[in-house]
Amino acid sequence: MLGFLIRLLPFWVREPLLIVVGSVLGVRIMYLAVHDRDRVAAVLGVVFLVFTAVRVHTVVRALRLRRNQVPEAPAASEDPAAVDAAAQAQAVTAQTVMAQAGTGPRPGPPAREKEHNAWGQAVAAVAVFGALGAAVWVGPHVMPSDDVTSQPASCSGGEQEEPPKVYKRTPRPVTGEELCEVLNRPDLAKLLGTPGETATTASGTSGTAPLTDGKVAQPEAEVAFDTYSVNVLATYNKLSIDQYVKLMKFGDETDVRTLKVRGRPAVLSSAPTMKIEIDLRNGGSGGPVGQGPLARTLAVALDRDDRGGYCEITVWSESGALPDDSVLLDIAGKVLPRIPERR
Repeated sequence: MLGFLIRLLPFWVREPLLIVVGSVLGVRIMYLAVHDRDRVAAVLGVVFLVFTAVRVHTVVRALRLRRNQVPEAPAASEDPAAVDAAAQAQAVTAQTVMAQAGTGPRPGPPAREKEHNAWGQAVAAVAVFGALGAAVWVGPHVMPSDDVTSQPASCSGGEQEEPPKVYKRTPRPVTGEELCEVLNRPDLAKLLGTPGETATTASGTSGTAPLTDGKVAQPEAEVAFDTYSVNVLATYNKLSIDQYVKLMKFGDETDVRTLKVRGRPAVLSSAPTMKIEIDLRNGGSGGPVGQGPLARTLAVALDRDDRGGYCEITVWSESGALPDDSVLLDIAGKVLPRIPERR
């Protein structure tokens, strides 16, 4: 379709347009071929340049033909009197012949059509090509984008549910939605070391701790990216960080390190995640639960005196790669100030 439209263009519009396009593409492809050392791209660039050279040769030959077809002016005679006499004799002879034949004056040769300005058409073609290129370049920046996949995930995706009654009996607890808003920061990807990524999922739940009969508030939020996933869990129980560290002796935690975060007791540890396989072909039956990749967790007390309760910030990835501990400390520095200290 494009080739048919190009063939419909006048010669002095089509050829300069093909020369501009061929030269730009040829030079660009040759540059990429040299930069990437790609032989296929080099051959393609040579093809474009040869095509452009052929079009240039065609235009030059057409210009020469047009120049040679212009009629030359009659040379001036050395004897003006003889020329005038010859012209008068020819005029008298012509009038005598026409009078004898009884015919009127014969129509003269048709007037020569006004020739098109070849260079004007060439300049117009280049101008049109430049305008189209500018429109293609500026269009995506001016027109609104319909791509919604690049938008970061929002926490307010579903209906807000009333938190359990234990949240009313707990002093100053945060809900899962509030915790999600705290975690789903615009700079979270930058803190993780992947500034070019956007959040794919973001969620928050206002639940209770297991095995407590719904008597311990435990809000949770999670934000996932292509590389890392981040989970924040606040537990409003009476377990201190000191007791938390002692319980690690009976768990699978490794690389345990105690420290202070914003003046509060804290502990860093690593533990494997759970891996569950679901076979959708057999009615969604689940397979055995296994160990997944390691996750790095930072647990921080909800108050400076460590009187009970803690906030866990966990980061993991499907590939098993983990960021530096400084990433967890940076996230904690942004999240903890938004969680009220426990009285």
